[in-house]
Amino acid sequence: MMESGVPICNTCGEQVGFNPNGEVFVACHHCNYPICHHCLDYDIKEGRNACIRCGNPYGDDDAVAAEVGAEASESHMQVGSHLDTVQDAGIHARNISTVSTLDSEYMDESGNPIWKNRVESWKDKKNKKKKAAAKEKKEAQMPTEQQMDEKPESADATQPLSRVVPLPKSQLAPYRTVIIMRLVILILFFHYRVTHPVDSAVGLWLTSVICEIWFAFSWILDQFPKWTPVNRETYIDRLSARYEREGEPNELAAVDFFVSTVDPLKEPPLITANTVLSILAVDYPVDKVSCYVSDDGAAMLSFESLVETADFARKWVPFCKKFAIEPRAPEFYFSQKIDYLKDKIQPSFVKERRAMKRDYEEYKVRVNALVAKAQKTPDEGWTMADGTSWPGNNPRDHPGMIQVFLGSTGALDIEGNELPRLVYVSREKRPGYQHHKKAGAENALIRVSAVLTNAPFILNLDCDHYVNNSKAVREAMCFLMDPQVGGDVCYVQFPQRFDGIDKSDRYANRNTVFFDVNMKGLDGIQGPVYVGTGCVFNRQALYGYGPSSLPTLPKSSSSCSWCGSCCCCCLRKKPTKEKDLSEVYRDAKREDLNAAIFNLREIDSYDEHERSLLISQMSFEKTFGLSSVFIESTLMENGGVAESSNPSLLIKEAIHVISCGYEEKTAWGKEIGWIYGSVTEDILTGFKMQCRGWRSIYCMPLRPAFKGSAPINLSDRLHQVLRWALGSVEIFLSRHCPLWYGFGGGRLKLLQRLAYINTIVYPFTSLPLIAYCTLPAICLLTGKFIIPTLSNLASVLFLGLFLSIILTSVLELRWSGVSIEALWRNEQFWVIGGVSAHLFAVFQGFLKMLAGLDTNFTVTAKASDDAEFGELYMIKWTTVLIPPTTILVVNLVGVVAGFSDALNNGYGAWGPLFGKVFFAFWVILHLYPFLKGMMGRQNRTPTIVILWSVLLASVFSLIWVKIDPFVSKNDSSMLAQSCIAIDC
Repeated sequence: MMESGVPICNTCGEQVGFNPNGEVFVACHHCNYPICHHCLDYDIKEGRNACIRCGNPYGDDDAVAAEVGAEASESHMQVGSHLDTVQDAGIHARNISTVSTLDSEYMDESGNPIWKNRVESWKDKKNKKKKAAAKEKKEAQMPTEQQMDEKPESADATQPLSRVVPLPKSQLAPYRTVIIMRLVILILFFHYRVTHPVDSAVGLWLTSVICEIWFAFSWILDQFPKWTPVNRETYIDRLSARYEREGEPNELAAVDFFVSTVDPLKEPPLITANTVLSILAVDYPVDKVSCYVSDDGAAMLSFESLVETADFARKWVPFCKKFAIEPRAPEFYFSQKIDYLKDKIQPSFVKERRAMKRDYEEYKVRVNALVAKAQKTPDEGWTMADGTSWPGNNPRDHPGMIQVFLGSTGALDIEGNELPRLVYVSREKRPGYQHHKKAGAENALIRVSAVLTNAPFILNLDCDHYVNNSKAVREAMCFLMDPQVGGDVCYVQFPQRFDGIDKSDRYANRNTVFFDVNMKGLDGIQGPVYVGTGCVFNRQALYGYGPSSLPTLPKSSSSCSWCGSCCCCCLRKKPTKEKDLSEVYRDAKREDLNAAIFNLREIDSYDEHERSLLISQMSFEKTFGLSSVFIESTLMENGGVAESSNPSLLIKEAIHVISCGYEEKTAWGKEIGWIYGSVTEDILTGFKMQCRGWRSIYCMPLRPAFKGSAPINLSDRLHQVLRWALGSVEIFLSRHCPLWYGFGGGRLKLLQRLAYINTIVYPFTSLPLIAYCTLPAICLLTGKFIIPTLSNLASVLFLGLFLSIILTSVLELRWSGVSIEALWRNEQFWVIGGVSAHLFAVFQGFLKMLAGLDTNFTVTAKASDDAEFGELYMIKWTTVLIPPTTILVVNLVGVVAGFSDALNNGYGAWGPLFGKVFFAFWVILHLYPFLKGMMGRQNRTPTIVILWSVLLASVFSLIWVKIDPFVSKNDSSMLAQSCIAIDC
């Protein structure tokens, strides 16, 4: 705990501490500039004896140095007692949990802290670097012919592993020109709209102008991050030539796969099993692959299905690798309607394929039998094969469970080859603890994997997203393992692709515009946002460390050297001398924005004393928790299990790091790991990384890397959109809102910030969108309009606006390759989701964040068909369906009323009617997929939806006729005078 009243050191961020007399330590008695004794000691060693704030000497250098040295030795003596205290606290913490077993060793045989071994390894690392440099120098002096004879190397091994393919100027230049042109036209358009009000309907005019301004703002947020879209190419053959040389150890980096599941009755175990099987059969060295399955529901069904899956994998994995089949998820491979003999020349393929399909059908029968058995839970709870009670019978109160199925001694396939590691993980849950849903489960997997395998890279997948391209990991490694590219890359994001969607993609489930347009645009700035699945992470970035590249410091003439801004303190008194380069470099490293501890690469420049102080005093336990094994793993930049760890205690340590109280008073979910605070933890997690200066990369291989399933019926799709929008509202109301978070470091680029702002404000577009979609009906019912009589200039502006909108869309289609149908479906569902799910998300988000009320909109199935895409026609009742249905009914009523009025008033009324009807048909066309989905295959719309919508539309129309607020008072008085008789 920080003690109150003790200032913070402006150099390292720690407390300045106390002097031997028990008083707060003061380095400079002239200006009281806060600096701790360690930083002062460093400054004196470097020959800087003057205060960096006021420039006055510190005083008697010898006395100061003696005082600092005494305090440093006293602090050094306190380190041992601190570690002893940590050891006791760790044992005590473990005894709290019922799943805790023997405590792990905090000391080695000689009594030294375990992480001190890392200091020795850094020494070895530095020596190795010196030897490598000497070797390179020696080779440089050799004749070229001798070097070629001693070390033949492929030309591909020295070439880049990837390449940025910018868009041709013939596509990009017109696109940018149209964007600027559209922006200019928008400015002229709003100048006309504001200066030409509609006097007869001021309310309608003002409402429409406000809505149009918000739409223009949303367009800017969405369009300008697409300013520099790029494509990328990868070279897998060069990756192999560099890291998989014949006769040498394989140097490809290890990868830990994360698969998350909660309820096996909602997430079928067979789907999860296919995802796991596709991971185990991936085209990557088996000793470099580990698959961790998180069962956050502690279901015995998930555990037993994984047992069956591990057994079937012993047959499936060698079959996939022998015949190089794609995809390597058996359910989707055997269901392909293609010629499976294409490119398969082995004579035994047909026979083995038939045998494998038969084995898979038998495996499915066993898994489905487990599912059928799990439909009804026994009164006494589930019992395991050995007769003991299943620990997870109470999913909200159970110990942590870990089971290693494959990857251990003797777990070989049917051909005697090693298999990748498969680990079942169910973290501990106890009442009274906040578990943070998926984000908490992912963080538990980070710690377990760090203890057991500690691969430098992590690939997370949803349980319904299988590996469709067995070389997907190699695609990602072409970026992450490229020394010229991967140094500051926090993750490589793949696009989401889906199976089982109807050809027309009625509800824009494929989300093609986002994945093929927006994400390509972000890739040209600072990288795509994290979308929750199909992403390969740099583990060090998840730990909160900063990238290897350091930010450029502002010039001393424009910012204060100690407060970092152009304040008056710089004008009052300037330092007597400029900082040298080493001090500037050190300050830059210390001010690394939001880094949990420090940049790992800076350790190489420290001497032994500085390293020991850094490791012992940077509060590892406050950040990462009380596990010395895990803390040591965080310091291993290239991954791997620490040599000092005891293999027999690793599982026990892994159980400890998934205890429910492990994250208490740590930085988990705040600064490191998956970030808590929103149901869309993916957006927050990626945002925090990029605020630290990391960048991400978008990888789109020709064969989709991963494929998943999407909810294709209307109700489920709207509830999916509702969940995403609710997460965005939660972020908007949190401290991580991109409108104000992360400005201090200046690491997030402006266009990237606009993109993140767009991800949190888009639900609020529902309010002006509903108003704008209701305006056509109001205009038709009242006979008024939102636009005055058009002049020639106004007609040109409107025509130019429509043409710029069309041109922007056409040019986007040209460089992205998206079809017109996909663009139109995206536009339609933007309106459908905006007037339904986004509206509910805004109100639910404010109720949840401000009043603490959590509102759930239940979904109830009404009807379904068994034919192909039967789920598409399933009708489910939910309150989210009411607003768009009401808007549809109101606009249809308005169209009927408008035509009736035109027929009664003669030829002169048809001209003004055209604009109003066009406006109404614009709304109806956008809501047509919703109307079609409501009707279903047999036009079986839920009666309650029709009743609610007709009731709301009728009440709205009657109130409107009674109040008629947009008709001016003069018109009302004239109408009253002309209608004196009862039969007027």
